[in-house]
Order: sequence, then structure tokens, then C-alpha cells
Amino acid sequence: MKNIKFISADEAVKVVKSGDHIHFSSVASAPQVLIQALCRRGDAGELKNVFIHHLHTEGPAPYTDAKYEGIFFHQAFFVGGNVRKNVQAGYADYIPIFLSETQKLYRAGVLPCDVAMIQVCPPDKHGFVSLGTSVDATLAAIECAKTVIAVINKHVPRSWGEAIIPVDKIDLFVEDNTPLEPATFTAPNETETKIGINCANLIEDGACLQMGIGAIPNAVLAQLGNHKDLGIHTEMFADGVLPLVEKGVINGANKKIDKYKMVSTFLMGSQEVYNFIDDNPMVAMMDVGYTNDPYVIAKNPKVTAINSALQVDITGQVCADSLGTKFYSGVGGQIDFTYGASLSEGGKAIIAMPSVTNKGISKIAPVLTEGAGVVTTRNHMHWLVTEYGAVDLYGKSLQERAKAIISIAHPDHREELDRAAFERFGPHYHFVPAK
Repeated sequence: MKNIKFISADEAVKVVKSGDHIHFSSVASAPQVLIQALCRRGDAGELKNVFIHHLHTEGPAPYTDAKYEGIFFHQAFFVGGNVRKNVQAGYADYIPIFLSETQKLYRAGVLPCDVAMIQVCPPDKHGFVSLGTSVDATLAAIECAKTVIAVINKHVPRSWGEAIIPVDKIDLFVEDNTPLEPATFTAPNETETKIGINCANLIEDGACLQMGIGAIPNAVLAQLGNHKDLGIHTEMFADGVLPLVEKGVINGANKKIDKYKMVSTFLMGSQEVYNFIDDNPMVAMMDVGYTNDPYVIAKNPKVTAINSALQVDITGQVCADSLGTKFYSGVGGQIDFTYGASLSEGGKAIIAMPSVTNKGISKIAPVLTEGAGVVTTRNHMHWLVTEYGAVDLYGKSLQERAKAIISIAHPDHREELDRAAFERFGPHYHFVPAK
């Protein structure tokens, strides 16, 4: 690595001043060696009121701990599992924002970016590095930052697309070859498998898919082995897509834009996923302002977006970011892709979830829990899927929606929900004809 002068992480983070705004690259690319060094400065009492921004990150997030109150002020664009407890306790905070607009916060000057801390692969012979698993809002942070600190790590995959940046965009270099944080997921259970089958039945040959990660997306993907010519235009993907690529099911042949390419903005998964995207021209890691733009999404036909929910009411309002007043995740890209899919020719926007929680509480409710946030409005809703079936709410009236939604609730809760609908809509509710 000629012409690159490495310094220690402790030396690099000395550029941070009290009151600065810092951006961390996301998911597996969170620059842990810089995070640890920054926290050591906090422990030494050298900093105060430093704002920290990022999307979901894997690995420790010690800067949100109570002992750093007044030193680091965490304001993430998504509440991940590693910061959830401290956000709920008030030691950390969250900025509600569509994922597509996270980059705009920097580019429009809504948030300053004094220091961008990123992780990249070693430079190639032409002097370019890759952002690997995290382009998202990180590219915008690099463009806007006063100082860019890059951890060069041989384990970061050399992904293509807008992940490729010139070395001269970086001010300070740190070397660390710690393997990237892997993400593992449990195998789908019986309920999740049924949901996967119900979703897969809605996916047509030639569809362009967006779905997140976890048991339900993996359950859906597991049912697609006999499909043809599927495409990927998503905000993220994980291990579940790899068998379908190997079988030729996912080939992007029916896409109108980015034909034959799998488009994503960040990803997380096992080492197998990181190996898959390494130097793979089939994968285009793009700016989140591109991947999550509903009007870009809609350019492909048959966009099928599958997202999850924490709770849905009988009119079709979707809460996906909080449990009552306690924030659990964030807006993410749900609206970006729900709207994009609805604009796509032959597209389908799907919200999929189990009918009950692990404690047997119905996730379909007469009204959302007090304090719950509406992420997807009833106006955006199309398909709702549980293990008991799939219903299309688009074009249905409130009373028609209630009947349809209740029909795929858990049987133990349908009578109670039906009674609540009767009380809400009056005696005419029972005379609504089924479609």
C-alpha cells in the first residue's frame, strides 16, 4: 500500500473536537477500532457533547452507555439491537427518517458531518478502495465530512457500484484486520414457514424482490426454488439469496434497470455473503438515495416488497418502529419500498407478520397501542400476510378492511376483534358483503 501512511486509532481520533458530529459506517463495517479509541478519549474526559450518527451497526456500541452521558450524544437513523436498551432508557436517541433520506440529511446540510469514520478494503493498483458492506448514507458522509478516517481492513470485501471511491477522498488511515462481524439467523419455525409459503404464492416469475433479513425473509426465499428470472433491488440482503443465485432463479433477466445486477445499499450476513460480493460485478452496492428512491424502484416491473410489522390495526395502519412508546427499530425503508412497489407495473407491497407475539398476544389489534408509531399508513397498505392467509386491502373500505384483516388473525382472537369492529362501525358492519 504505497503512499499510505498509517497512524494508530488513538492518534486518528484526536481530530475529534467537543461538539463535533461523527458518522460511523454501518452494519458489519462499523469501525470498531476507532469506536474503542474514541471511547478511550471519552474515558479520559477529553470530549463533551459529541454527536454520533449511523444506521444499524453490528458489534458493540459502548458510546451509548450511561457513563458517557454528556460526552457522546447518540442520534442514530435506526434503532438496532445493540443500542435499543439505551435508547429506551433515554441515554441514546433516534432520528425518525425515511431510509432514502438519510443521505439527504448530510447533503442538504440538515446535519453537519465533521468526521466520517469508515472501513474499507485495501486499495487496488489504481488507487481505489471499496466501502464493502456499507454504502447507504456513508457515501454522503464522506462527501460532506471535514475529515475522513478510514480503517483499511483486508477482510472488507471489494464490492462494486458506488462503493468504489478514490483513496484521495480519505484524510487519515488506520490499519486493522479484525474479521467483520457476522450476523446469524435462526431457522424459520412452523409459523414463519407458513408465512413464507403465503408470501411466496404472491411472488410471480420475473418479480424484482425487496425484503429484509431474518426468519420470515429466509422462509420466503426458501419457497422460491422453482421460480424463474427473479431480480433483486433492495436496501439489503443476506444469506437467503445465495442458493437462489446458484440455481439461476435470481438472475435479474426481467429487470428494466440494472439488468442482471443485484442492487443493494448495505448488507449483513455470514462470511459466505461477504465472500459472495467480493469483486462480484453482479452485485451493485449503491447510494441509499438511489436504492430507496420510490420512483427508481418503480422503474422495474413486478416489484414485490416484503416488510414486517410489530402491530397492525383493523383499518390497516402498520406500526413497525415501536412497542407503544418504546422505540424498537425505526422507519427504515418500509415506506420507500411499499410506495415504490405500489407504483411498479404489476408490483405488490406486502406486510408480513405472525398473527400473535411469542406470548400469544394478537398483533392485529382494534387500535394501535397508545404511543405506537404509524410507519405505513392505511393509505399505503396493499397486502397483509400472516400464517393464516393473505388479504389485499387496496381499494377496500374501512369495514371491508376490518373483515379481511380479522379473517387472517389468530382464531383465538377473531371473535374479540369482530366485536371491536362492530362497536366501531355500528350494526351495518355485519352486513358488509365479503369480496
